[in-house]
Amino acid sequence: MPGVKTAISLDEKLFDRVNKLAHDMHVSRSRLFTLAVSDYLKKQENRALLTQLNQAYADHPSDEEQKISRHRQTKQRKIIEQESW
Repeated sequence: MPGVKTAISLDEKLFDRVNKLAHDMHVSRSRLFTLAVSDYLKKQENRALLTQLNQAYADHPSDEEQKISRHRQTKQRKIIEQESW
């Protein structure tokens, strides 16, 4: 896929750190920014997914659901107690 050129402004100290890291990693500055932004976007997607999962599992059983669950457990316990092991 062809690249798209863009211009960004950085604090000079940050720019120097980026240059050093790109040099140390043996990649171009453009490649380093691509890696960094891709990583950042993936983390944001994971956070959004985690938030959705937490919301989906955050609800607690209603009183009626708890009552049904206790009743089911009692029935299962009685059935198991009747089994000959």
